[in-house]
Amino acid sequence: MANRNNHHTSPSGDLSSIRVTRKHFLRFALLAAVGAVATEGGAAFLLFFKAKKVGAFGGKIVAGRVEDFPVGSVTRFQEGRFYLSHTPDGFVALYQKCTHLGCTVPWKPEDASEDDLANKGRFNCPCHGSIFNRYGVRKAGPAPRPLDIFPVSIVDGKVVVDTDPNKAIQRSAWDPKHAVKA
Repeated sequence: MANRNNHHTSPSGDLSSIRVTRKHFLRFALLAAVGAVATEGGAAFLLFFKAKKVGAFGGKIVAGRVEDFPVGSVTRFQEGRFYLSHTPDGFVALYQKCTHLGCTVPWKPEDASEDDLANKGRFNCPCHGSIFNRYGVRKAGPAPRPLDIFPVSIVDGKVVVDTDPNKAIQRSAWDPKHAVKA
């Protein structure tokens, strides 16, 4: 009578005589499934938290050529979460996050202006009514200070904005030194 629990190969090395019990097969299948789920979960976790450093929020974004932005223009960069404002003093990258409670502040090109550069255009926070001009300076509402700004540089005639939130600059008022000349 053959031994049903024989898990060894025959002396000739023939694997056909190996018997795998249901218990061992299910244990192996369960461990393999748990391992696959853990590996996929770990990979998804790492990919989710890995910062996208080029062309997206948290990294440097090439906004465009200097000549693409006329003085007085305000251009939204959704992927970078900022507005590029070209003032007579230079370029300012305004973080779109309201300094009151962090709401996204939209640029309203048809609203009455709060500065002398144009008749229309201002930032108007929909959450609690804070209003900012194209320099990011608070003109009304509960926001305690101007919009934060990101560092701007001009590289080979292109405007580059560093959207690393740790580098966002808090300010208490407008200073022409905040703007970067082309």
